[in-house]
Amino acid sequence: MDSFTRLSRRPSLTDDVSQKLSRMILEGQLAAGEQLPTEQSLAESFGVARTVVREAVSRLKHDGLVDSRQGVGAFVAEASARSAFRISPACFEKRQKLLEILQLRTGISSEAAGLAANHRTDMDLQFMDGAYREMESSLFVADEGAETHVLAERSFYQRIAEASGNQYISEFLSMLDTRIDMELRSVAVKNARVTEWSAEVLAEHKAVLDAIRAQDENAASQAVRYHYSLAAKRLADRADLADT
Repeated sequence: MDSFTRLSRRPSLTDDVSQKLSRMILEGQLAAGEQLPTEQSLAESFGVARTVVREAVSRLKHDGLVDSRQGVGAFVAEASARSAFRISPACFEKRQKLLEILQLRTGISSEAAGLAANHRTDMDLQFMDGAYREMESSLFVADEGAETHVLAERSFYQRIAEASGNQYISEFLSMLDTRIDMELRSVAVKNARVTEWSAEVLAEHKAVLDAIRAQDENAASQAVRYHYSLAAKRLADRADLADT
């Protein structure tokens, strides 16, 4: 009998709308004190039902990003009045698990990159170039680009592990990726959207690629350690909305 694997949960329309509105507020596109458009207007803009918008706005209220005024509507809360972005214990627990995985893979991925600098082939470089270009192009896509980035980054570092010539490194990192898929997929994608999906972080990956291309073992190892150490810090420093 074929073994069963857990299906990853796909974001709902409510997830999508609440995340987009949250991002607009956190990035200042919707200013403090500004009234949100009506449910009907938001529903038409996002192409969803009014019930989806109503639930999304309800989540924003729970997270302290939006205030309701009886008979008037919903307004963006003042930053000083926001309720510290309430994050559930379950959400904190998942972030902690993801943080521990990032910390665990820092040293192993760093060693893999050093080995890959010595053993990589032209075909390995071609694959890494392609994965890097996918990460780069994901920056110019809407919200779905974050998931594209996650998959491309995974492919990039998987190929580095394979190019190391050490099958145990490759198998171990693959096991960590499977663990993320089974338990932490939505957290990883949300975290990528908030902290990893940027030109600044892309430059960290570029440093890894350049060092491996130059066959500089020490630089490759240090570039990977630098990236994963910063990625772990970015995750640990987050104090924003819950991961959905």
